[in-house]
Amino acid sequence: MKKMKRLLVLLAVLLLAGCSGSGGEEQPDLPERWTAEEHKIAQFAHGAPEGFWARHDRGNGAPFDCRFDNGNARLEGEHLQLWLTGADGAYAGAEFRSWQTFSYGYFSVSMKAAKCDGVISSFFIYTGRPWDEIDIEFLGDDTTKVQFNYYHNGVGGHEYVYDLGFDASEEFHEYGFDWQKDSITWYVDGKAVYRATVEIPVTAGHIMVNLWNVDRSHAYWAGTFTGKELPVKAEYQWFGYQSAE
Repeated sequence: MKKMKRLLVLLAVLLLAGCSGSGGEEQPDLPERWTAEEHKIAQFAHGAPEGFWARHDRGNGAPFDCRFDNGNARLEGEHLQLWLTGADGAYAGAEFRSWQTFSYGYFSVSMKAAKCDGVISSFFIYTGRPWDEIDIEFLGDDTTKVQFNYYHNGVGGHEYVYDLGFDASEEFHEYGFDWQKDSITWYVDGKAVYRATVEIPVTAGHIMVNLWNVDRSHAYWAGTFTGKELPVKAEYQWFGYQSAE
């Protein structure tokens, strides 16, 4: 009887999880046509890409605990480097984004995350008003995992943490998401690992990457940031986009 109850509870959990997302086992691997060179709209080995810019301002406020400094978005060799610098509560992160907005299709990046408690490395698309967003985020306290998330009209709460099986801070890997009208499917190194099917964003967004540290209110999420390990960096080889049309 106890075993039967456990099975029923497990089945109920799986059914609830299936309402909002599912693992990669039932999803197709990445179509080869999406990996073509012409879909890499920003290749940093070729220099600064057109249509992108580095943010420079006083920051976003909580839960961000830094401003954004365009001097912390640097082209070094064949990579874009985003740096987090500073000390004693005066910290500067970096953000790099497209002027253009992009709609349904496959978005991808080759990147190496920053490893530091309380620090977020990202690749995402974002719309200001209405607030639609699709995220790939690395939480610096454990870079063996990646968090997927999205917002539709300002409503989030769709976080899913995937165990990578490797440390994302040590080598470059490809991450991406296929955004369609009825779903979002996330990929790691060409393998589909998670799919969402409810409250899907509808508004075209800017392609963005940033590196920033959380304030104390979000230490539960990404770890407690102390600043003692600074400076730290995230690195990017390229961004890709393949339209769904």
